[in-house]
Amino acid sequence: MNTIFSNFDILEFENYFCSEERCLEYLSQLKWHNGYACRRCGHASFCKGKTPFSRRCNKCKSEESATAHTLFHKCKFPLMQAFRIIFHVCNSPDVSIHKLSEEIKLRQMTCWKFKKKIEECKKKRGDILLVDKQLIIH
Repeated sequence: MNTIFSNFDILEFENYFCSEERCLEYLSQLKWHNGYACRRCGHASFCKGKTPFSRRCNKCKSEESATAHTLFHKCKFPLMQAFRIIFHVCNSPDVSIHKLSEEIKLRQMTCWKFKKKIEECKKKRGDILLVDKQLIIH
């Protein structure tokens, strides 16, 4: 069993997740890898939503972003930074908040809160898994 991003080295990680769009694309592929089903009505048909990589139900018109109901739900800082925090926390669980804050260039409290969220997810699920370089988060 591999932990998230353990198959990535730092250069491969930085190259792969080089933009918000790449992060959103990755999340949307993982989130709906078994197909789309509207959370409101269960309908499987959708069209593109208003925001990048979101989906809008053709029946009830409910829209869902790629980050909704994931570890990144309501994340108030860029996804690239959130992915980098996960990379560091999962590859070095004892990484200090101070080091994360300096490297990611976010406030220490922000890093601490997101690290806690990651740890809660790991505790609840047993782990945040990486299967064939796919982030299982929902």
